[in-house]
Amino acid sequence: MKPMDALGDALDKEVMVKTKNGMEIYGKLKAFDIHVNVVLENARFKDGDIEKKVPKMFIRGDTIVLIC
Repeated sequence: MKPMDALGDALDKEVMVKTKNGMEIYGKLKAFDIHVNVVLENARFKDGDIEKKVPKMFIRGDTIVLIC
């Protein structure tokens, strides 16, 4: 299995994306590319004590540390 195969298996499933600044973003993985840019649907994350929700979110691959 190659890394991109693992992302392909996660399509349409709930994932957690951790960014370089420590933010954890949860949502359904809808798309990705060879640069590991990802699109999450129904994304949610905490901004301080407030949980924010975004219907569709694009996350640039060079900010991503972990996807699980």
